[in-house]
Formats: sequence, structure tokens, C-alpha cells
Amino acid sequence: MRCDLTPAWKNLQLHAQGFAGFDLRAAFAADAARASSLSQAAPHVFADLSKNHVDAATEALLQELARQTGLAAHRDAMFRGEHINHTEDRAVMHWLLRQPEGTLGGSLAEPLALVHGTLKPMLAYAERVRADAQITDVVNIGIGGSDLGPQMAVLAMQDRVIPGKRFHFVSNVDGHELAALLRGLKAENTLFLIASKTFTTIETMTNARSALGWFKAQGGTDVAHHFAALTTNVGAAAAFGITTTFGFWDWVGGRYSLWSAIGLPVAMAIGAQGFQDLLAGAHAMDQHFQNAPLKANLPVRLGLLDVWYRNFLGYTSRSIAPYHSALRRVPAYLQQLEMESNGKRVDRNGHALPYGTSPVLWGEPGTNGQHAYFQMLHQGTDTVPLEFIAVKKPTHQLKDHHELLLANAIAQAQALMLGQSDAGGHKHFTGNRPSTFLLLEELTPASLGALIALQEHRVFVSGSVWGLNSFDQWGVELGKVLAKDIHARMLSGDVAGLDASTGALLQRLRD
Repeated sequence: MRCDLTPAWKNLQLHAQGFAGFDLRAAFAADAARASSLSQAAPHVFADLSKNHVDAATEALLQELARQTGLAAHRDAMFRGEHINHTEDRAVMHWLLRQPEGTLGGSLAEPLALVHGTLKPMLAYAERVRADAQITDVVNIGIGGSDLGPQMAVLAMQDRVIPGKRFHFVSNVDGHELAALLRGLKAENTLFLIASKTFTTIETMTNARSALGWFKAQGGTDVAHHFAALTTNVGAAAAFGITTTFGFWDWVGGRYSLWSAIGLPVAMAIGAQGFQDLLAGAHAMDQHFQNAPLKANLPVRLGLLDVWYRNFLGYTSRSIAPYHSALRRVPAYLQQLEMESNGKRVDRNGHALPYGTSPVLWGEPGTNGQHAYFQMLHQGTDTVPLEFIAVKKPTHQLKDHHELLLANAIAQAQALMLGQSDAGGHKHFTGNRPSTFLLLEELTPASLGALIALQEHRVFVSGSVWGLNSFDQWGVELGKVLAKDIHARMLSGDVAGLDASTGALLQRLRD
């Protein structure tokens, strides 16, 4: 049943009406056990949810909403390999990419064997590149999930990256990005990874062709040694001169593809064992999501919190503040994960929705964000839930720095909740601003894998409750189709049939 048609939805609407006077400070004063009852440990991740605008009654009603919308059945269908991506008639099995070998039978045994049949040679190739002293620079050319995931993970694991090799990521079709990078490279020392499932993505292939042209202009001749492809279109890669290819399957969406061959640069950066640990951490979170009771299931609790905020309290965005510089690309990664998955205006049956779906995600690393947008979080007119991500143990020896960093994270969460009184007004903080605190013991491949899988499943939960297909992305296509037409018109000057604004802009750019 669609969420807005359930009895639980109506009960939540009534509950929200009485929530207007909710105050976190009063909630903590009234319940000495609030911090513990609204905190939870999951694989590699501890979550403090106690500073959110919820109480026990809210969580109980949200759990009932999950039951009435069939969340558990939808989750189980995904883990059975059913085609829950119905608009593309595909299974959704990114979770299978981190499933240990030989652990599933029935209809899932063959795809699991295919996964490991690709993973093993991919990791062997990664180790060969790691051992190749001639290759000092690896350039990943992709866009969207073929860029954001591996780039985020390599940055997150920067303290574990193999010495003597640099990893670069090119996604934008803007030639300034590629040209600036190539100026600092030598052809004989560079390996290019072309990441495109179809080997037709226009931004990726434009960059790839320019990289190939640069390579040959620099005297490069062994294309097969200096280019590899992460694609299913082996023929197109061969025509390009590439003989080393690693593919993946149509049941792997781009924004969920980090765990597939798209993760090759990650494996090169941290080694085969590091990549296996990344997969293991994600699999541990898969198991938690699949098996934990809904009321003690962290992805479920977070996803339901997102529904509560978006649809009942009217909070339309969420800010992400990782208090670890290596996690600085996590906000951008989560933007795509959430907004491409759940930025939909129709339900699974194509019917227009009368309620909001995906919040806007945005953010910057702490403490930088404190000196930028935190002003609005503390004293702005909108309430924006903030999600802190912190790591207990650093990998450096600058102890004072890390203690100060963590102190800032805790203090900001405290300040958002407590506020400050000032009769003059300008120094008055209303407080009662919600936040979630996610804590990792250490930033390791396993904990990073668990953190990302947690966010994937959280998005599944909210999308399932909203009645969406979270696994297509038709909204990405229209602009790409029109861009091909506009590009041809830029070359020809033909503006016939265009709207007045588009035609005028085209003429101005051609003049």
C-alpha cells in the first residue's frame, strides 16, 4: 500500500501536529535514558540519533508505517534477485558484488559465480599495476557513479594508497579539467582507465579520445599497456585499441557500482586485500539490514527518520558534515545516491505523488563548514538536520589536531541543540536544531564499506516507503539527448524550431 494511504500515515500526521512544541532540551530532561535508547551500534558504525526531533512514539509510528507499506517484503525481494527495478525490468543486486564466494544457491549461484569470475582477474590486474614501477599515474575517466564512487573511496583511503603512484579522476567534459591534468603527466608513466558500461557515454568518450590523442602525440605507441576499460562493450573497447577489459552487469546501477569493476582504481590504490576488506565491511552491513529486526535496524531507522523529516516536519534538506578530511567527497557521493535514486515525482505505477520525496543533500567537511554555512544552521530561518560523520582514531601523530577536531564536532552538535539566550537578539541561538552523529572507530576499508552500504540501504528504505523505483534515473537522459541536438546546431548555426531563448543563446555563443 502506498504510504499516504496507510492508517500509519494519518496517525503520523496527527502526531506531527502535536510535535510543534517539541524541544530537545526538555526531551533530555524528561528522559534520562534518551541518549542510550536512541543510539545504536551496527557493523563498524555507531549512531547517536538522540538529538533528532523524534520520541519513542514517533519511532513506533514510523515502524508501523514500514510494516504497512511492506518494507521488509520489498527488501527481501531485492535480496532474492527479483526485478524490483520494474521500469527497466532489472534486478537490483549491487549487494551481490560483496557477497562471499559460494555462499548462495538457487538462481543466485550463477550470478555470484560471475561476480567472482570478474573480481579475481580484476584484483590480479590491480596487483600487476601496483608492481609496475613504470606506471606512476593512474587516470580514471568516467562520470557519475563511474567517477564519484572510486574518487571518494581513493580519497578516503589516502593514508593507505601505495607509495609512488598518483591517482587522478577526470569526469567533466569541460576540457579545462583534462588539459590541466595532462600538463603534469608523461605518456610512458600513465595508465588510463576508461569507465563506461556501454563505452558510449558522451562525456567519458570525449575525454577518452582526447587522452588517446595526447598519448599518441607524446610518442605513446603501446595503447594496450596504457589503457584499460571498465565496460561491457568489449568490441568498442577493442576498436579503441584496448585489450584489457572488466565488465559488470545491468543489475548494477551506476551509483551502486563502486563494488564492481568500477572500483578498479580503488583496488590499485589500496591493494587486493584492501578492496576485499571494503567489500567485507559492506557485506556486514548488508547482513545487518537483511536480518536485524526493523526496530533495531540502523538503515531502517535512518530511512524512516528521513521520511518523518521530509513529509511530516517539512525539513526539505539535509547537510552532511564529515569531520575527517579524507571523507571530503562523501557529501557529493551521497548527493547522487539520494537525489538520483529518490528524486522522483511519480510512484512505481507512474502516478503523480501528492507528497515530497528526496531531500536536498549538501555539505562540506568540518571544520571548514563551521566557517561557511553553519551560521545558517544555527541562526537561519530554516531548520536543516545535520549529519556528523566522525572517526575516533586518526592515522596521523598530530594528537592535538584530532582531539580539537572531535571536540568541534561534539560541540557543534551540542550548540545546535542547546542554543544560547541573548536579549539583544543578534547573539541569540534558538537551539533545538536536530542532528545525527555517525561514529567510526577507525577509517579502514571495512568501516568505509559499511558506512557506504548503510547509506545505500537507508535510501532504499525511504524510497520503498515513498513507493518509488529508486533504481532508474530517467531524469538524467533528457538533457543528454537535447545536448546532442544543440551541439549539432552549434556547428551548423541552424536555430530553426528552437525556442527564442535557446536560439538567442546559441547565436550569442557562435558570434
